[in-house]
Order: sequence, then C-alpha cells, then structure tokens
Amino acid sequence: MSAKQRFVMDRRAFLKVLGTAGVSAAFVSALGGAQQAQAQAPVVEQVASVTGVKFGKSVPLATEGPGQNLKWQPGDTVKFLPPEKFADTPAAANFAKLPKDKLLGFYTTMVAERVWEDTGKDLFLGGKDKLYGYFHMYIGEEAIAAGAMGALNKDDFITSTHRGHGHIIAKGGDLNRMSAEIFAKQEGYCKGYGLSMHIVDMSLGIMGSNGIVGGGWWLAAGAAYSAKVRGTKQVAICFAGDQAASSRYFFNSIRNAQNFGWPYIAFIENNFQGTSTGTGFVTATKYQSELPKGIGVPVFLVDGNDVSQVYDATKQAVEYARANSAPAVIEAMTWRWYDHQGFAGAKAGQQGSFGLPYRTDDEVRQWMSRDPIVRYKAFLLDKQLATAEELAAIDKDVRAKVDASWEFARKGKVATPEMGLQNVYATGSVEATQFFDRKGTSTAWRTPDYVRQLAKNYVVEA
Repeated sequence: MSAKQRFVMDRRAFLKVLGTAGVSAAFVSALGGAQQAQAQAPVVEQVASVTGVKFGKSVPLATEGPGQNLKWQPGDTVKFLPPEKFADTPAAANFAKLPKDKLLGFYTTMVAERVWEDTGKDLFLGGKDKLYGYFHMYIGEEAIAAGAMGALNKDDFITSTHRGHGHIIAKGGDLNRMSAEIFAKQEGYCKGYGLSMHIVDMSLGIMGSNGIVGGGWWLAAGAAYSAKVRGTKQVAICFAGDQAASSRYFFNSIRNAQNFGWPYIAFIENNFQGTSTGTGFVTATKYQSELPKGIGVPVFLVDGNDVSQVYDATKQAVEYARANSAPAVIEAMTWRWYDHQGFAGAKAGQQGSFGLPYRTDDEVRQWMSRDPIVRYKAFLLDKQLATAEELAAIDKDVRAKVDASWEFARKGKVATPEMGLQNVYATGSVEATQFFDRKGTSTAWRTPDYVRQLAKNYVVEA
C-alpha cells in the first residue's frame, strides 16, 4: 500500500472522527426522509442523521437542507415535510413515559396558544373591536414553545421575537393581561405601551418579546452571563427565526458564550421563510445550526412540529448548559401558517393564509396537514395516554378561558394622556420631558397641562 493510499484512508478516518466525536445533535425527525432514530446516548456522544448522512459537530456533512440554494422556488419546502404522525423515535418513547398530567399540560398549552391567536386574528379581521399594533401569528409552531418551556424551570430566562405570543403563553403568561395589552388597556402586561411585540413578565423569566430581528440573541446571552456570575444555575434561551440567525448578533452571542462559558441556548425556529424570502437565498449553510459546530457547540436539529422531539432536545441542551456553563444550539424545522405579520390572505373563521406570492397554496395546505396539535393528539390517543373525552374537556376549558380574557380586555381602562409621563426619567412636581427649539437650545420644562394637550394627538380615546 502506497503512502498516498494510507493518507487517504487516514484522512477518511480523521473526518469520521471529526464528524462523530464531541457533541452533536438529537435529530430524530423524518426531515428529508430520515426515518430511523439513533440510539440514546449522553448529549456529548450523540450523532445526528440528516437524510442518512452524519451531521457532526466540526465538519458540515449534511447533504440536504433548505439553505444554500439560490434556485429556491415557492413550494420547495414540501420535500422537508415530516410524517403525518410522530416518527418512532427514542424521544417519542421517552416522552410517552412522562406523567399524565405533564402530557396533558403540553396539550393544554398548545391549544391555548392556538385558540388565543386564532381568536385574536378573527377579532382584528372582524373590525368590531379597537385593536392596535402589529400582530405576528405563531400558529403552526405551537409545539416548539410548548416543548421547550416544558424543559425549563420557572426562573429560567427567555427572550422572544415579534412572533412571541406562543412563547409567552407557554412560559405561563397571563391570558387576561396579554389580551388587555392588545387592546392597549392599562391592565395589559405593559399597560398598553408595548402591544403585541413587547410583552414582558420578569416574574416568569420572560425578558420580553422584541421587534428588532435578532435582538434577543444578545439579551439572552447577557442573562446567561448574569446567571453564571451570580451562580444561580439558571439558563437563558433566545427564540428567533431562521433568518434572524443570519444577523450579526447570532454567531457573536454563541462565540462569546463558548469563549466565556455562559449557560445560553440559541433556539432557531426555522419556518423556511423570512418576511417573504425563502431561507435558501440567505443561508450560507444547509442548516443554520451548522454554523456553530466549528467551535464545538452542541447542535440539535429536530422536527419542530413534534413536541416530543422539541422537549427531548431542549431537555438535553438545558442539562448540558447547566452542568457545563456552556452554550448549545437547537434548530427546529416548522412552518408558519400566516403571512409575516397581519392578515394578508387570511379570513375570519378560516385557518391559514392563501394567495401569497412567495409560497404556493398547495405548500400551505400540505404543511397544515402536519398540524403539531393534530399530530400530538393522535399520538396521545394512539398510545392510549389520554382519552378523546379528556382532550375535548381541555379544548372546552381553554376556549372558555380565552374568551374570558378578551372580554376582560374589553372592560379594561383606556390609557390616559397623563400616562405618557410615566416610565420616563423626568421626576418632581413638573413631570415632563425637555423640548428644544429649532436652533437646538432648551426652551423650558413643560408642565403636565402642556404635555396633556400635546398628547391628545397621539393617545387613543375610548
């Protein structure tokens, strides 16, 4: 055997070691046709499978994926459809062993996410109520929020996105306060200041939704840094979309968390589309989660419409982050049923947005047939983990609570002009801001009466 032949064999062995050693994924979905799950092992030893090809930590070995495709066309996401039912995976088997109340809790959370948003959509489209601000729909992605939050402690931190309703509800957010915020009422989470995109509840570790694309990466990384300094064993997770992972904040946050040892988890919700651009056009790798592998960060690639896989991956990532004070990345493949924001192509009483130019109606219908709630319901019934009557009772109870939350919002107090003087730095008996004339010189501190008069142009009256 020649030296060259020995080198080729050694090189192949070396690449194999690089692709399998260290930390890797718990990818057990049927994405791209990969149906078989890998045997369970500690997180630092697991190996993923994407279309049967090993998906290691250091060398990008995936041959299929939505990214790196400048020929991307509407409808291309269909080839990444998961199966109609949960794949037969170790994650699903372990999930079925959870206590029944926890299993039903996942279902309750997912239904609450769906019903609250669907009702909000119908209220906006109905035109009878005064609702304000942008409303980015999370419908179709409920399994991600429910599965991930189920693996967290109450005091663990999360940051969310403009599409954050599901995260807030799954972390335990109050439906009444959420609905009141959409109505811009004083009883809302932010007293009507923030509306849909800026809900915060620090008592639950919810550091806020964020209207800046990718803005949450660094906020969560900072929270993880804080947890390390204080020695609390908390972790911080940032949820963001696939194209937010192309922002300057994503890799920087991962790199620094790896360098300095922060318990930080970057969760990429890959729904194949930005505002109206296919992921293939903006992603330099087959999957966004390939980027951090080169610096030794654990990567989990999962079927985001399968709550058992999301829970399993998040549980392992959280355990790894807590034990090692180190970061991890999860990428969940899912689908957004509606337009980027608002209700283009949507109708009251109808699910999904149709007629949009950047995706096909057939594509929408096929992904809707992989409804994460329908799949989970079938899993519970097939495995005899719950009865149809139990699930129907949950549906009814959630519907009643959601309807009550919107009624609570209708009866709330409208913001007053004086509220514009709250939560600002001005203090004292003359609570106002400083204004400047056209030359840039200070004019005067304005009195509350002046500000009240000025605010009439901006404050919505009842």
